[in-house]
Amino acid sequence: MGTHMKTTIDIADALAEQAKQVAAEDGTTLRSLVEEGLRRVLEERGGKSQFKLGRASFKGKGLRAEVKDGSWEQIRDMAYEGRGG
Repeated sequence: MGTHMKTTIDIADALAEQAKQVAAEDGTTLRSLVEEGLRRVLEERGGKSQFKLGRASFKGKGLRAEVKDGSWEQIRDMAYEGRGG
């Protein structure tokens, strides 16, 4: 995964003990458990700040022939056709 930065963090004693127990039960290290938790939180928070356009397609046969190769002006005119302006 690349290089590693050594750092020190303060964790509540009860939380640290619980994390060590979970790591031991999972056959992993406290370091791996902390890294996994940080990755999950960062992924979750990163996803919230980025807008992702949802799929909005529908079943159909594509654009109508008169629109398919039309310019923006032609498409706009068709959209407003029959409206007073």
